[in-house]
Amino acid sequence: MDRRPLGRSEIVIEPLVLGGNVFGWTVDEKAGFAILDAYVEEGFTAIDTAEGYPNWVPGNPPGMSETIIGKWLKARGNREAVHIFTKVNSANKPGGLAADKIAPAFEASLARLQTDYIDVYFSHWPDLETSHEETLGAYDPMVRAGKVRAVGASNYTAEMVEAAQQVSVIKSLPRYDVLQPRYNLYDRAEFDALRDTVTAHEIGTVVYYSLAAGFLTGKYRSKADFSKSARGGGAANYLNAKGEKILAALDKVAKANDATPAEVSLAWLVAQPGVTAPIASATSVEQVRSLAKGVRLKLSEDDIKTLTDAGK
Repeated sequence: MDRRPLGRSEIVIEPLVLGGNVFGWTVDEKAGFAILDAYVEEGFTAIDTAEGYPNWVPGNPPGMSETIIGKWLKARGNREAVHIFTKVNSANKPGGLAADKIAPAFEASLARLQTDYIDVYFSHWPDLETSHEETLGAYDPMVRAGKVRAVGASNYTAEMVEAAQQVSVIKSLPRYDVLQPRYNLYDRAEFDALRDTVTAHEIGTVVYYSLAAGFLTGKYRSKADFSKSARGGGAANYLNAKGEKILAALDKVAKANDATPAEVSLAWLVAQPGVTAPIASATSVEQVRSLAKGVRLKLSEDDIKTLTDAGK
């Protein structure tokens, strides 16, 4: 399989990251274990979660996704064989990346995940009230102690990344080696604005919303379809002229490649310059198999152009 480095870090992953946002939401512990087992059986290692997944579910204790993954890690005894990504400041609050907020949040994530280190620890949302120096300074002892292997940033603009990288050089602090922006066939602006920065600084990029809240699976083609899933509401924003044009292109390319629209969507992402891997979640073992097929699918240049043009 095509394995790729995460920026300048020593971490190398396959071109797929399993999204853990559904664990504790539409996936319970038993199903989560089966999904995680199937994922590693397919030869993949990177698992993405956050302190805030899925805190939006009423009655959930904090960090249910981390808790389920931690129980699986303990049960399987395979911590060294996988890469765990998690995040701080999931609540996106002012001051959420201050040193006194990061330290206890990190320890809580370690406890839920039942591990003593995190492979990539992300600033989940920017914090305009806290300096890059304070945030990176809080990560510094974790990196030096081997508790964090690499530091990442999610939802950061190019200007924020450039400023943070400058601080890391001047102050000899950890740099952001991995970014996590939104990117898919429909949503392109955020990563397009980051691409030059990613290339210039040799930053790894794992993109989220890879299937546009499920819209790019092709199962949401009318308003009535949104009731098919608890996550269907998120796809409603894509059912418009642009979305329908993308679905038509996906149908055409999928038919030519004996694949599903979701598989083709992932194959397009894997082929994009600057993308290390897409993040995608699964609610069944069958979906894991499909995700694996998608990132292994090699599209022709004509197929890629058809898809790219459809979303312009």
